[in-house]
Amino acid sequence: MLPASRLDALLARHAAVEKELSTNLGRDTFVKLSREFSELTPVVESVRALKEAQAELADAEALLADPNTEPGMARLAGDEKSELTRRVTALEDKLRVALIPKDTMDERDVILEVRAGTGGDEAALFAGDLFRMYERYAALQGWKVELVSASEGAVGGYKEVIAAVRGKGAYSKLKFESGVHRVQRVPDTETSGRIHTSAATVAVLPEADEVDVKINDGDLRIETMRAGGAGGQHVNKTESAVRITHIPSDIVVFVQDERSQHRNRARAMAILRSRLYDMERQKQDAARAAERRGLVGSGDRSQRIRTYNFPQARVTDHRIGLALHKLPLILEGEALGELIDALVADHQARLLSAEDGA
Repeated sequence: MLPASRLDALLARHAAVEKELSTNLGRDTFVKLSREFSELTPVVESVRALKEAQAELADAEALLADPNTEPGMARLAGDEKSELTRRVTALEDKLRVALIPKDTMDERDVILEVRAGTGGDEAALFAGDLFRMYERYAALQGWKVELVSASEGAVGGYKEVIAAVRGKGAYSKLKFESGVHRVQRVPDTETSGRIHTSAATVAVLPEADEVDVKINDGDLRIETMRAGGAGGQHVNKTESAVRITHIPSDIVVFVQDERSQHRNRARAMAILRSRLYDMERQKQDAARAAERRGLVGSGDRSQRIRTYNFPQARVTDHRIGLALHKLPLILEGEALGELIDALVADHQARLLSAEDGA
């Protein structure tokens, strides 16, 4: 049973944040408190529902314990007690999940980066398949995908493609996609029918803003130029391509499209902030590795996380040992949710186990 003191503390904090938001706050404080309030509100609604159900259950139990209760009323109270006990248990289980320590970035938009790995042209084609899979999955979630930059492969697909994915809960779902994805299939160019193995890497970064990451102008080297080289429709024909180098970390971001230099610079800064924030999160993850060992989404992208086996129409997620013989549907984005939901459930179960063992 969840301790009443913890539930009361949640209600008190929600009320305090609501009151503070009505005062004159600075921008950074207002943004942080607004996020906390939006996260607390659904939890508080569940707390209130639980308290109401617990009060009704206590009333039913009191009637059953009273020797003066009429037999007909006692039967009704007994039926109510059974139903209310189930409701209280369900609400407590729901709250236990809701009270798992949250990733503060879960509701953020995402910077999605897909890069061809080992395998040459076939890897670029696979990177293209993965990117289209995410585009279709995003569309099914009602999210918007905005292409930021792309370097196309010689025979199709992408050497590298970066996009912004905007929508509620985008990071909470897509964060489990970070890692090395491997494909096993017979390339169109293979005449002997031999299966090739190639790979692509996926990086899913929460879109950080100025409240999360402070960047000093003096740490930046900003260059503008005319885009050139292969790139099809995404090559910029005007002097608006932007390359930003963050000197302390040596992170370089290059953005080109058909719009203004100002827009390219804003996009490049958004990507830079997200990469810097992700780098800091990975450092923190590494420092807490002993506590979080085995948890999904630890930030370690060096491991192969999933294999797409075309001859057997099977996709295997190696982190949870789940294999689905739905490869075409997964690449269409339709069944990708089954994999992601399984990863989310496993992640929550591990966190609950850690909480119970604490």
